[in-house]
Amino acid sequence: MRKLLITLSLLFLATHIFAQKTYIHCGKLVDTKSGKVLTKKTVVVEKNKIVDVLNGYIKGKAKGDASIDLKNKVVLPGLIDMHVHIEHEFGPKTRLERYILNPSDVAFNSTGYAKTTLLAGFTTVRDLGGSGVNISLRKAIDAGKIVGPRVFTAGKSLATTGGHADPTNGSSRKLVGNPGPKDGVVNGVDDAKKAVRQRYKNGADCIKITATGGVLSVAKSGDNPQFTVEEIKAICETAKDYGMHVAAHAHGDAGMQRAIIGGVKTIEHGTYMSDATMELMKKHDAYLVPTITAGKEVEEKAKVKGYYPAIVVPKALAVGPQIQGTFARAYKKGVGIAFGTDAGVFTHGKNGKEFGYMVEVGMPAMEAIQSATITNAMILKMDNEIGQVKKGFFADIIAVDEDPTKNIKTMENVVFVMKDGKVYKK
Repeated sequence: MRKLLITLSLLFLATHIFAQKTYIHCGKLVDTKSGKVLTKKTVVVEKNKIVDVLNGYIKGKAKGDASIDLKNKVVLPGLIDMHVHIEHEFGPKTRLERYILNPSDVAFNSTGYAKTTLLAGFTTVRDLGGSGVNISLRKAIDAGKIVGPRVFTAGKSLATTGGHADPTNGSSRKLVGNPGPKDGVVNGVDDAKKAVRQRYKNGADCIKITATGGVLSVAKSGDNPQFTVEEIKAICETAKDYGMHVAAHAHGDAGMQRAIIGGVKTIEHGTYMSDATMELMKKHDAYLVPTITAGKEVEEKAKVKGYYPAIVVPKALAVGPQIQGTFARAYKKGVGIAFGTDAGVFTHGKNGKEFGYMVEVGMPAMEAIQSATITNAMILKMDNEIGQVKKGFFADIIAVDEDPTKNIKTMENVVFVMKDGKVYKK
């Protein structure tokens, strides 16, 4: 009995002595729920959770408690980017690299992109399509083996034969076969169901389809519809059975309408979206992920000779200038907006530029920030854990130099990053 009491006493002491808390003194704190910027707050962090948000600058009382001075900074919850490609970064050698890089090369490269993304203030991302290395990357980050954001990934995107995410587009027939559902290529309802189940088996968190042609695929059209409504419904219904939502890459209006009717949750890009489609999105509670930065970047790179294959250039020059205007119209019509950039199409770490492009055409800065926090957390079904600096939430906390509601450009230079209670940038 005596030994038991001694053991319990030691456990009690260990718990109280070594349960270190960190007190973050915030000059200003963005409350994403209320849409207000609060002043002189102390955020208390224990392990990987926020355990309190207090008025004033409070110091820890226990031995070992630490403090972080952000009195001259503006503190926000960690940001969420709903459209990245964490495995790669597009460049003039991208097509060649498909044939000379091994999965291990892709994996090593992805670790750098993951770290860059986190240090830019994005503590959570939704990865919308790669080779499958993105699933292993997520596992490695979760296990603490490498540094990166919390990742929700679609694994390999789903396409039709010759569609935007058909991995054999533009390839020598000697080097490729006839990919099917296992490789993410769908033709018909049965293929659609099988492809979703394969993604689940592989470890994906969500599903991404290419509902229309795309800009960077080596194919003529960038906007033609590429799935039938029946195929999309089969994908969405099967995904729902497995607890996954569906995102749809879509530039053309007809493909968007099919995707929305079929049950997708988010439309990515939305370049040529009509007013009728906007109304359809509102009716079906679908969200637009604008990716304005990607549009700007591909237009710019298309003017550089040899940067893209010749078949890509006219698509990039046509699509790029349209995306920001479509976003402005959709926002004014009341379409739900979820922040996403398509990083990987452009340089990782520049994700914060998206805020400026959104504000530039009429979205208030606070709403842009909310789209990258509480809206995205809701879509990911993580709205009780991320997207706010609030008691009980994960300690995903960032800081910038200025009040972003007054200067949104400050979001491009995040100076402090904490994820899961661990400081990665200070």
